[in-house]
Formats: sequence, C-alpha cells, structure tokens
Amino acid sequence: MLKYLRDPANVITTGGILFSSVSLFFAVSGRLELAVATALWAVLSDHLDGIVAARTKNRDPNIAKMGKSLDGFGDIIYGAVLPAVILFQVSHASLIGLATGSALLAAGAIRLSYFANFGKSCDGRFVGLPLSYDVPLLALAFVARPLVADDLFTTFALGIFLALAVLHVVPIRVSSLNTAAYVAISIFVVIASTTLALRSLH
Repeated sequence: MLKYLRDPANVITTGGILFSSVSLFFAVSGRLELAVATALWAVLSDHLDGIVAARTKNRDPNIAKMGKSLDGFGDIIYGAVLPAVILFQVSHASLIGLATGSALLAAGAIRLSYFANFGKSCDGRFVGLPLSYDVPLLALAFVARPLVADDLFTTFALGIFLALAVLHVVPIRVSSLNTAAYVAISIFVVIASTTLALRSLH
C-alpha cells in the first residue's frame, strides 16, 4: 500500500497528516498557540494536494482513489479532531467544551461522509461549509486572544465552533476557492503561524 505514497499529491496529503500529529502533540501538552500554528500548515497541505493532483498528468485512477480516501482522513483530523481537542483545553475540560467539541466531531464526520458519497452539488459548489475553514478561524481567534479576557475568549471560541458545526451540515452552497484565494490563504498561513509561534516563545 505504501506504493501509493509515491504520488506527489499523496505525499503532500501525508505531510499534512504529520503536521496534524505534531499539532495534536502541542495541544495535549497545553501549548495551544504552537498547536494552532502547526495546524495551519496542515490546512495549507490540504489545499496544495488538490492543486498538485489536478496538475498531475496521466494520474493512475487507483492512486487517485487512494488519495481521495487519504485526504478525507486528513480532513477529519485537522478539521474536527484537532479543533475539538483545543476546545477541550481552552474550556478546561468543561461540559460545554465537551458538548461543543462533540458536536464539531459529529458534524465533521457527517459532512465528510456526505461529500465522499455525493460530492459537490450539481452547480459545482460544496454542500455545507468545508472543514478547511475551521483552523484558519481558530487561528484568527488565537491571534486576537491577547485583546480579550480569558473567560470571554473561551465563550467566543466555543460559540464560533458551535456555529461552525451547524454550518458544516446545513444545505448551504459554498463555492470552491480560486487562485487568488489560495494565494491569500498561503500568505495568511505564513503570517499567522509565525505570529503565534513567536508569541509562544515569550
């Protein structure tokens, strides 16, 4: 099965999963800013693997099938599992944190299962908000964290992700990202991850 990882897009996807693993390590260690900073690179990997896959000529159908499945596992880790763990930490393992994290995990699994079976809508848009929005919004919240009190930040973070859990499964239509959006996300990842990583050192 490892032969399928020789594909460039699948290598990038696997790299994103490894970034998620490192991010989870930081999260359970209580180093949340580093966790979010690293998770941003998992998001970037998720965007890049699709671009590389689309530009790979004569890509073997079996490799593509493997890549699609691998990508789905990567999505659930960085898009739902990781934010849920960070929410558990931010809320100090409170019941509301558990409820919000559980809702996010369930919504993420439902959305990805729907996408794996039915794909995009007939107009080429996603049904439900993709999980790739979760970590960038979490990063924005953490960048702004010094500006608000801890209790307010916890309430704010839980509220955002409870809303995201709902948006993942409601039948809204979300357009795919264009080239300009990919460039903007790449710049954001570099700036936000650097900001959070440097802050964690102080």
